[in-house]
Amino acid sequence: MNASPSHRPHPAEWTETQGLLPSAERDLPAGRHQFHKEQMMARIHEDLRTSSRTSATSSRTHATFSRTSATSPVAPVKRSNPFLRRTILLPAAAFALAGAVAGGLALTGGGADGGRTALATGPALTTTIGVADAKGAPQLLDRISLAAADTSAPAPRKGQYIYIASKVADSYIKTVGDKSEAVSDELHSRQVWNSLDGRDGWLIEAGETSDKGITLKSDVPFSGAYNALAALPTDPDALLRRIYRASDAVRDPEVPSDQAAFVAIGDLLFESYPPAEVGAALYKAAAKIPGVVSVDDAVDATGRHGVAIARENDGERTEWIFDKKTLRFLGERIVVVKATAGNPLKVGTVTHTSAITERAVVDAAKQVPGQVS
Repeated sequence: MNASPSHRPHPAEWTETQGLLPSAERDLPAGRHQFHKEQMMARIHEDLRTSSRTSATSSRTHATFSRTSATSPVAPVKRSNPFLRRTILLPAAAFALAGAVAGGLALTGGGADGGRTALATGPALTTTIGVADAKGAPQLLDRISLAAADTSAPAPRKGQYIYIASKVADSYIKTVGDKSEAVSDELHSRQVWNSLDGRDGWLIEAGETSDKGITLKSDVPFSGAYNALAALPTDPDALLRRIYRASDAVRDPEVPSDQAAFVAIGDLLFESYPPAEVGAALYKAAAKIPGVVSVDDAVDATGRHGVAIARENDGERTEWIFDKKTLRFLGERIVVVKATAGNPLKVGTVTHTSAITERAVVDAAKQVPGQVS
């Protein structure tokens, strides 16, 4: 399906002059969705930790902290990718309860907004939908797993940080008065630093933080941290059984178990730096999930074309995008592929798009690759 001529095929082509709308509330705030998805991931990692005495896996949380002054910026923190998913693993009715018991995290912001600026919005992002092939997924995932097993990347040392730079954008329904319209945030940059134990880090994201960023220091470690990933089992069957067991315990009953497992694996791979053998095991585990397909063409947030591993649920397809030659992970997007009664967005709408632009090991938080600490 081709994108409407009035819409841009990917965010790399956006300009701030195209159909900008006034600021308004989202019908389904991204933060709410991401927060409750993070509670599912926290439960998964708690299960993984208690299932294996040697596991150092940790809960990945959409942590929120009390803010201090502008000179020491601390603000509500997104501890992971800012995906807008309709495959949320907690029902909407549980929002208040889940928020109240979220691991003792401070949910009150208070004070100024920490220097955040509102992102410009334009027409909802649309795309051409790639052709899915169920038979091609196992072979492609086997090749991706082999590429992930490459051990040439440097192993991080104690005291170092994992640095991930990306570009992201989301589409959603925005309501102004009594009028609702599908819009997209402008494509914007995101930089994340995470310590190896996942308890310390820094985030700079346009529209979400000030230019200086906000701390990610927390007693609740980030589940995608290097140490947590390194402690995961490398046997794909054992790994997948744990993920199913943990995600089944907390998912919305309307979300299929297979979809919950697929989303969980994707969240373990994004904004992370898994050891080679763990990354390979995660892809081999994904190959065992029913309904996983390959896609002949998908485009990341910066316009790079690649092949994808994907799974559809409730009319939306989550796609992990890889370089066609090297099979290096490029990014992820979520595309509306079928009209459903519960989704007002049109077929071809990209509800989330991301592109990893740099992934590296650095010596300190806020240090960029190539910079002397």
